[in-house]
Amino acid sequence: MKNIIITGTSRGIGYELALQFANAGHQVLAISRKTPQELIDNKNITCLSIDLSVEEDLQQVEKFIETTWKKVDIIIHNAGSLLHKPFEFISTKEFEDIYKVNVFGVAALTRICIPHLHNGSHVVTISSMGGIQGSMKFAGLAAYSSSKGAVITLSELLAEEYKERGIAFNVLALGAVNTEMLQEAFPGYQAPISAKEMADYIFNFALTGNKYYNGKVLQVSSTTP
Repeated sequence: MKNIIITGTSRGIGYELALQFANAGHQVLAISRKTPQELIDNKNITCLSIDLSVEEDLQQVEKFIETTWKKVDIIIHNAGSLLHKPFEFISTKEFEDIYKVNVFGVAALTRICIPHLHNGSHVVTISSMGGIQGSMKFAGLAAYSSSKGAVITLSELLAEEYKERGIAFNVLALGAVNTEMLQEAFPGYQAPISAKEMADYIFNFALTGNKYYNGKVLQVSSTTP
């Protein structure tokens, strides 16, 4: 039984992951701004309704770990904010809001958890194919894709910094997944992979991927986009 933190659990991949880990007997800390009742009702899930872009909110996570768990086995940085808008019309605040969730939130939550991670812990960051250098890029995703590139580099750096402690940091760069967030940004587009199917893959990778990878970026995409 492992202690697993998952962000972005209100819907989509994060929601499916929280249920899958909990139903497999693991203890889950589900972090999202909105909390589905099905997660609240699951005895293996603790829900925290917080905004990752507000660093003060993350003190609730720190308090929970220190008083209840003491250690963290797996973190899955799944939460993401997506803006589909022409670059010249993106305000500085909109750029900052994307980075607050997709980059600064990842960094802040990881920093809080570092004292509680141990040899064998696995930190998995969910990025995007749009953040991969040399991959196909799409107009209107300047803020989102650049933020996803930033967390790739952050993960590589943390893997190096904490390798002597046996903490693994890896990134899964996902292609298009048929989530609510994708539908909101690209109405009518049907991705070939469902949130549940992608959650199945991430579930297994989070549990075993650190045996084979550290500081790596795996491209999880069967199509373009």
